[in-house]
Amino acid sequence: MIENNKLDKSFGPVGTSAGVILFVVGLILTFSHLTGLILMLIGAFVGFSSTSALIDYEKKQIKFSNNLFGIIKIGQWLSIEPDMKIGIKESNLTWRTYSMGNRTLDINNKDYRIILFDSGNKEIMQIKKTKLKESAIIDLETMRNRLGLRSI
Repeated sequence: MIENNKLDKSFGPVGTSAGVILFVVGLILTFSHLTGLILMLIGAFVGFSSTSALIDYEKKQIKFSNNLFGIIKIGQWLSIEPDMKIGIKESNLTWRTYSMGNRTLDINNKDYRIILFDSGNKEIMQIKKTKLKESAIIDLETMRNRLGLRSI
């Protein structure tokens, strides 16, 4: 069984909103003008592209995936080695955008990420994202047991 853990939107929350609006406008314009298809294509790419991590517990493989248009998964499988480790890291992401009046809009995202490390404790990739530290600890123990890894 392959587990799919959604991580982030590729263009952030503001880019995602703008992309969805472009997609809807392109959809409406397609009925009267053929150029609406171009807006739909750009809007679908910006609005629906995201990242995720796929975990295959039976084959002990993991894949960091860029999901283009939300459905086309791009990435390579990485075999889990016995000397790899997993751990929890707090993430504080701030998405900043500017309006035409030069006003800033800051969107703060604080969450906890389960991360895969190599034998030298160097970060390889993010595996899962949770809002609460307690749920991250529970998920870390579950993944550690299922993959046979040590935790940091």
